[in-house]
Amino acid sequence: MLFPKKVKYRKWQTTRKNPAKLKVETRGLSLSYGAFGLKAQTEARVDSKQIEAARRAMSRALGKTGRIWIRIFPDRPVTAKAAEVPMGKGKGDPKGYCFQVKPGRILFEVDGVVESVAREALRKGGTKLPLKTKFMSRAGMF
Repeated sequence: MLFPKKVKYRKWQTTRKNPAKLKVETRGLSLSYGAFGLKAQTEARVDSKQIEAARRAMSRALGKTGRIWIRIFPDRPVTAKAAEVPMGKGKGDPKGYCFQVKPGRILFEVDGVVESVAREALRKGGTKLPLKTKFMSRAGMF
């Protein structure tokens, strides 16, 4: 699983969700490494376990010739209070890391396989994530 080696702050403040002010991603919008990619359509927090599950599903579907690039890295700490703990007494301890995905971000890239295999592999990887995704290809961009 992915997680940072060192963090400056153990706990981050919670960001507020306002659906009226849905922000669109400004970075990571185009394919950089592979010929095919998986693009986020909605906003969500993707956990490091979900990224790993998607990577495993894609690598099994691609086989030995395919190559995968992960374009997101979970650096945001997620906290949780222990089970059956009363309200109050401060914030919970960090339990893992996540990445805040905004619409338009390229999540994964794939190369070294034909389009039909890449499409199926990225579809399987997208089902492991808590957001809607879309298949992209370099041919469709130009």
